[in-house]
Amino acid sequence: MENDNGVSLQSKNIAFIGAGNMGEALVRGLLATKTVSASQIIVTDVRAVRREHFAKTFGVRAVADNRQAVKAADIVVLAVKPQQVSEALLDFKWAMTDQKLIISIAAGVTTARIEQELGERTHVIRAMPNTPALVGAGAAGVAKGAHATDDDLATAESILRAVGICVRVDEKSIDAVTALSGSGPAYFFYVTEAMIQAGVTAGLDRALAKRLAVQTLYGAAKLLVESGEEPDVLRRKVTSPGGTTEAAVKVMSERKLSSIFDEAMKAAEKRSQELSGS
Repeated sequence: MENDNGVSLQSKNIAFIGAGNMGEALVRGLLATKTVSASQIIVTDVRAVRREHFAKTFGVRAVADNRQAVKAADIVVLAVKPQQVSEALLDFKWAMTDQKLIISIAAGVTTARIEQELGERTHVIRAMPNTPALVGAGAAGVAKGAHATDDDLATAESILRAVGICVRVDEKSIDAVTALSGSGPAYFFYVTEAMIQAGVTAGLDRALAKRLAVQTLYGAAKLLVESGEEPDVLRRKVTSPGGTTEAAVKVMSERKLSSIFDEAMKAAEKRSQELSGS
């Protein structure tokens, strides 16, 4: 199947180094959208239970040997934890060539570091997906390393768009992407928690408060996506002069909610920079 950016992966074999939740989301999405077939995917993991899960659930090859997987692959998706990156790279370094593309979704790991550990001419794409990819509604940013090409970016987009949207950024902006969409689901869940608790404080049963809050947030997000209108326009449509919504929004404005989000995202961006050493 050809992706909407014109890139076909039908002739490419993809190795996933690491069989965690994000790796599973990508494999599930690639197969569901028929971007690739199960025979094109090989997954590695040190945990036998995860290898068995992938083989049984998706019909892909699942092995314990990283080198075997990389040798057979055209594209390598590095999906291990950041602290496991160096060990994984050292393990399969000999199987890499200049013709293979590596896409890293390891948070805080720069393309320069991967190039240094694998070889200066390695084609590296750094990606920052988020957890809604697990339900096909992810948002990801991608940036290319020193030797990656636009074709490499398009290939990475083809993979990540199987589970949501994908945008191109310079690597210096990946930390901002991390703060906005990478960490963003947690902000949303935190707001949901607060709304539920506020409903309970107002006298609602917790289960009822949760049902109303979750559906309200889901409905609002769906309306925002499907209407195509700007958030402030939709907000004004709900906010009648002298009404209940205006009273609530006034409190949020007085408590400087927008400033709180600004400071929170700056803190997340700063921490991302610290983790990547940038």
